Amino acid sequence: MEILIRNTDGTPIYAQIAAQIRGEIISGKLGPGEALPSIRALARGLKVSVITTKRAYDELEAAGFLHTVAGKGCFVAEQNLDLIRERRTGEMEQHLSAAVETARELGLTREDVVQTLDLLWQEP
Repeated sequence: MEILIRNTDGTPIYAQIAAQIRGEIISGKLGPGEALPSIRALARGLKVSVITTKRAYDELEAAGFLHTVAGKGCFVAEQNLDLIRERRTGEMEQHLSAAVETARELGLTREDVVQTLDLLWQEP
């Protein structure tokens, strides 16, 4: 599992970690029952605080993506990926609706919006 931290991003590091792990689970790259690196190992590998990785894991566990087994570690939880994808797609549609509304207020064309989306899509 590869996690990239952007220090220039305004997003807190724990949230970046949680979002990337959540993405791996939703995409199926991490399957149910699969073990995640220990909190300490992940912190060491990313060169961040153990508190930061613990917070990311706690957030994922609270959202139902992970479960912890005492003395064994954190594992990907069993879940309905179709339901999660549907919920996340709905969130994306809300964000896109807001973006379209903003673009219309600014007098931008559909082509302007598509061009901007294409540029954003290319960012890592």
